[in-house]
Amino acid sequence: MTVPTGRRERKKAATREKIADTALRLFLERGYDEVGIREVAAEADVAVTTVFSHFAAKEALVFERDADFERRLGLAVTGRAPGEPLLPALRLAVHDLVSHCTADGAAPIWRMIEGSPALREYEESMRLRHAELLAAAIAADPDLARTPTACRTIARFVIDAYAIGREAADPPAAVDEIFEMIDAAWAVTRPSR
Repeated sequence: MTVPTGRRERKKAATREKIADTALRLFLERGYDEVGIREVAAEADVAVTTVFSHFAAKEALVFERDADFERRLGLAVTGRAPGEPLLPALRLAVHDLVSHCTADGAAPIWRMIEGSPALREYEESMRLRHAELLAAAIAADPDLARTPTACRTIARFVIDAYAIGREAADPPAAVDEIFEMIDAAWAVTRPSR
């Protein structure tokens, strides 16, 4: 996550983090469906409007690192050095994201998500949005020269690599195995010259 530089930005980031941490603690203690936004606001000592100024929906409190996830995937495409291949950069980004999501303490959060239809639906909508944004970043890079269909397909594969890798018994091995398939798919989409 990027560190805010100004005092106001730091204060906003601290408030956002406090709200998200409070919500997650309450959700894990009592159950996602048992905790309302008003309770989160009261426990975090902020107004309900403050919660909604930082988070668009209750589900977003659980996925508070969504923007960071999106940014990191985008940077894997746009932050590459000239001539640097795309897929190794995406593989590294997915490994980092999976490592974060499988760290100690993450299992109860994923169990909570799996146990809530609202959270599963929200996560799926996030994954589709991430795939579209990743596809747009790939398509915008003139050095990659792939069709829109190829860009969208590869982006979905990358997002699925994250989801499948996160759930695997051996996440790094799963990500590597999936990226071997992604590499093969990417190679066949190369335009003929």
